[in-house]
Amino acid sequence: MFKRLVSATIMLILVLCLTTVVLASLSIGVKKGDWIEYTVTYTGSPPKGHDINWARMEITNIHGTNITVSITSKFPNGSTEIFNSTLNLKTGQLIDDFIIPANLKAGETFLDQNLGNVTINHAEEHTYAGALRMVLYASTNQNTYVWDQATGVSVEGTSQQPDYSIHTIVENTNMWVPSQSLDARVFLLVMIVVLAVTVASVIAAIRCRKRKTP
Repeated sequence: MFKRLVSATIMLILVLCLTTVVLASLSIGVKKGDWIEYTVTYTGSPPKGHDINWARMEITNIHGTNITVSITSKFPNGSTEIFNSTLNLKTGQLIDDFIIPANLKAGETFLDQNLGNVTINHAEEHTYAGALRMVLYASTNQNTYVWDQATGVSVEGTSQQPDYSIHTIVENTNMWVPSQSLDARVFLLVMIVVLAVTVASVIAAIRCRKRKTP
């Protein structure tokens, strides 16, 4: 009886440790209130509901590994459609892989309930929504994916089907701040120098006038 109790206790500890490791690996990089907007282009004749030209995804709630999102899509005729759904990073319910676990590295995998285990092919820096980001790449027979590493959010994707193709790319987000361009920094520096020279000239002129005054 004692041996059985010890064995059951050890088994329970192992299960709890394994569960902890699995959950720890599912890092969530988004928070409630985060949003991201996309420009969507397509060729051919995509099915109804896929013929959109703009989309916005907002994180409305997070509970454990569940991420609730609200997705607004705009169509070429000006109409809009709002779709609410809950993603689950643990079970792999990711819809079109909108969000994956954060901070994955090349060679690591995540679960997609439709595709199975998806492997990150490689990672590299690239500019998205005005900022240099480390992004992750993966592909299947028909789709290519790019995610922001720190947040796990999709920043670009292409779906190549027999009758059509769709390309989606981020245009704006509140999850990171656009990097100030070199031209803007140079312009700001020049303006500071000009202002400093102007102020110095005015001060020098005032001092010179005071000296000449009897």
